[in-house]
Amino acid sequence: MKIINTHAHWYPQEWVDLLEKEGPANGAEMGRNARGEVSFNFAGTQFRGADEEAGRGKIVFRVDQIDINERLKTMDAQRVDVQVLSLTTPMVYWAPPAFGLKLSQAYNDACSAVHLKHPERFLAMATVPMQAPELALKEVERASKLPGIRGIYLATHINGTNLDAKEFFPIYAKCEELGWPVFLHPGNPIGGARTSRHFLVNLLGNPYDTGIAAASLMFGGVMDAFPKLDVMLPHAGGTFPGLIGRINHGATIRHELKHMPKPPEAYLSRFYYDTIAHNDHFLMYMIQEIGADRIVLGDDYPADMGYKKPVEVVERLTQLSQAQRDMILGGNARRLLKLAA
Repeated sequence: MKIINTHAHWYPQEWVDLLEKEGPANGAEMGRNARGEVSFNFAGTQFRGADEEAGRGKIVFRVDQIDINERLKTMDAQRVDVQVLSLTTPMVYWAPPAFGLKLSQAYNDACSAVHLKHPERFLAMATVPMQAPELALKEVERASKLPGIRGIYLATHINGTNLDAKEFFPIYAKCEELGWPVFLHPGNPIGGARTSRHFLVNLLGNPYDTGIAAASLMFGGVMDAFPKLDVMLPHAGGTFPGLIGRINHGATIRHELKHMPKPPEAYLSRFYYDTIAHNDHFLMYMIQEIGADRIVLGDDYPADMGYKKPVEVVERLTQLSQAQRDMILGGNARRLLKLAA
């Protein structure tokens, strides 16, 4: 059985080059640090990169985020057979629509190219310019024909707009038609100035934002309108699974939620969740309450807030049966990504 890491980020060199070349004309502040690595800054960017030289609001594209050969060495050391590549902050939503589309096309083409070069090691999730839904839909259609692209990757909100906005429904409909899962990831998470210190933008902002995204998809009718659409929540679902009791109670007493056709807890199993909980007891709670068939391996490569040894995280859960362990390490991802047996 192949071990599949569903949560791994990559910046292709050609994507970084395009951003450095054309970003300034499209509102981005580009630079280089003392090591010659490219940095990015935009007024709407709240996330701080791991590089301390980056400074508040800047993102540095480090060598380990770009170099495929180094990545392959790390995967071998981790015993990971396949990484599912995805773009992370800064995404492309900050850009004017035409440049957002150009960045998306460059990213998706690069991911397909690296898949063709290493077909047994890399798959990818498409990036699309969600700030212009009509362009995003066209890019979904184009990217669906690229080898190695197996789904779509979205931020937990689009420039402050929650994911249940009606303008996004045609994209969900196309993904459902294609059998494409939707993978989510926080981008410019909730909190603003209140999370600007102590790395709270990541520690708390990211999981809170994931909870808001999941609740919006649920309460906003997306999960009901598209019953065959698969959605994966990062970082073990953020606040969503841990607060489901409170959410469920609210749906029984609040008039704003009377439209729900079933209790919120019934939607827990509509989502997939990665293993990045940093708490074995909570991860086991999720497996027991939601099911081992809804959990997929992730490590947030190469972020320092991820796992260095993602396979060992699953292996040390001694309560799991071998069948459950196999599902989490690769079987569920194979089903989710529609991979041949």
